[in-house]
Amino acid sequence: MTLLTHFAHSLFDASRPAPDGVVNPDGTPATKRFDIYRNNVAVGLSDALELAFPVVRKIVGDEFFRAMAGVFLRNHPPSSPMLMFYGAEMPGFLKGFEPVKGLAYLPDIARIECAMRLAYHAADASQIAADALGQIGPDALMRTRLRFAPAVQLLGSRYSISSIWAANTAPDGTPIKLEPQSVLITRPRFDPVVTGLAGPAAAFTQSLLTGQTLGAAMTTGGADCDMGGTLGLLLAQGAIVGLE
Repeated sequence: MTLLTHFAHSLFDASRPAPDGVVNPDGTPATKRFDIYRNNVAVGLSDALELAFPVVRKIVGDEFFRAMAGVFLRNHPPSSPMLMFYGAEMPGFLKGFEPVKGLAYLPDIARIECAMRLAYHAADASQIAADALGQIGPDALMRTRLRFAPAVQLLGSRYSISSIWAANTAPDGTPIKLEPQSVLITRPRFDPVVTGLAGPAAAFTQSLLTGQTLGAAMTTGGADCDMGGTLGLLLAQGAIVGLE
């Protein structure tokens, strides 16, 4: 084991002593100094997780989240110096974290928060004109494929993730509907936006995101799909950046 590897392992395992070579001016092991440094690293990573997962934190409570973050960071140390992406493993971690077993939807809420961070840092893209689709003839429109902004993501769940998200972020205390739900994540300007999509609209949008034509996507969405309303939403959210 290299000195650097030993240092990293000791940093995230409080049961390990200070690594060899970490000494006081008199040559004795710098145990207390290393413990302080180890604690500061844990506090910094916990703070980063709190900023990254505010809705998860709200659901479980501050004290519980802080304790959970301590378990997470010791099992998932950073793999990148960019803390803005730290915590990508949180959804998978929550699936196997026994104390939140009763909150089966929680990993999907964490997925939304991870997706929002990716959307925030995604590349900029110029959306098409609002009337661009209206200038295409009916036959050609059904053969058209849409290109989406890099920030656009669609997440589906067997849980009520849209209602749960709204209930924990909207000031009016939106009621929770117990049904499978999907959310669309876009970035019309500077900050990501989470929008709930009904089943037919979600199926229609997912089909478009995978490169299907509007005609094929309309078939996938079914008779209950409001194609015009969904396309209007995508246009309003700056999601569509090109037509093919």
